[in-house]
Amino acid sequence: MKMNLKKIGLASLLTALVLNLLIGYGLHSDNAQSEPGDNGYNAICKLMFVINKIRRYYVDESKVAYNSLFRGAIRGVVKSLDPFCSYMDEKDFNEMTEETQGREYGGIGIVVTYKNNALKVISPTDNSPAARAGILPGDLIVKIDGTETSTLNFDECVKRLKGEVAAPVTLTIYRESKDETLDLTLKRELIEVLSVKGGKIVEDGIAYLRISGFNAPTAEELDKALKKLDESGMQALVIDLRGNPGGLLISAIEVSSRFIESGELVVYTEGRAKNSRLDYYSIKCRKYTELPIALLVDGNTASASEILAGCLCDHKRAFLVGEKTFGKGSVQSIFELPDKSGAIRITTAKYYTPGNRVIHENGIEPTVIIPLSREEIIALYNQRNSYPGIIEPDTDNPIRDVQLERAVEILRGVCLLEKNLQK
Repeated sequence: MKMNLKKIGLASLLTALVLNLLIGYGLHSDNAQSEPGDNGYNAICKLMFVINKIRRYYVDESKVAYNSLFRGAIRGVVKSLDPFCSYMDEKDFNEMTEETQGREYGGIGIVVTYKNNALKVISPTDNSPAARAGILPGDLIVKIDGTETSTLNFDECVKRLKGEVAAPVTLTIYRESKDETLDLTLKRELIEVLSVKGGKIVEDGIAYLRISGFNAPTAEELDKALKKLDESGMQALVIDLRGNPGGLLISAIEVSSRFIESGELVVYTEGRAKNSRLDYYSIKCRKYTELPIALLVDGNTASASEILAGCLCDHKRAFLVGEKTFGKGSVQSIFELPDKSGAIRITTAKYYTPGNRVIHENGIEPTVIIPLSREEIIALYNQRNSYPGIIEPDTDNPIRDVQLERAVEILRGVCLLEKNLQK
């Protein structure tokens, strides 16, 4: 009896200490109360009541350590916010920059996003296990190794897709266009992340290149591609952002900076707190500010690629051709836990274009709208990987890339106008 009283006393003391710390912290938090009757003290009391009951009565004693329970509580709280919020343990936190800061990772070579409570394929990487298995843009991944993706957040899904080279992973795919479900087992490979591809002159000085993502080396890769195209007589440029899921904010700023003057606004973020606006400006670099540009965009153009599209469109530096972009324009900030045991990633702001347009859940509307059917999108995806920058390749059953064709027509007209004005 004395031992039980002692345990209860220690639990009560711990509860009191936790409450004092949390309430004290809450007094210094901005806008902590979000609705009437939102009482932090009562909420924390309920949480500690549950934790203490679990510690006292749960059948498996090995699972009720305070650290384990609080990690579970943190994970649950963060997961309840939106699919892009997550808790990372120490290992996850240390590996977080693996893909964006490096050029290789172990995986199946697939770009995904989370929308309408579903893990959606934006595009497989060229010549990857996912591409060879026949996974297509728009496919829904409903299970990863038997675990339903609807029960996971975005980071958890990505973590399960990546892994050791040669290790298998089984995906359950739902293809809405055919109302069919497929089970595919793929072996992970070392995936090389090259984000600037297919640079070539299409016709009469009109160049084409594709940006498939925004990571640390993207601006450097772009500089090399632009230099080669410039030496080949580039007079105008088509940048293909179709199927580009985005990536790093700094990379989007660096790429945008190539096409607008230094010091011009690229994008700004604004959060819940007052005076939370942050402006991001074009940096000094080699400039192509006189180069006519057309951007190809679609419903899978997201995040950092929407920042580039919104920036160049609002500064009247580019025509946008295709379909409205995805609309993923929220900012995730990372906060390391005080004891260095991990971190949380939470949504803290939204992106706005220089013209004050909010990207998140709205997307960017093209200058010239050219819709494609689901079948055309899939056919063009496969064709574009083998024949980048070619409107209609000389091959069996080609599909005419009407979006690229329209972009080239626009730039042809711009170049002709500029020549006439110079006479």
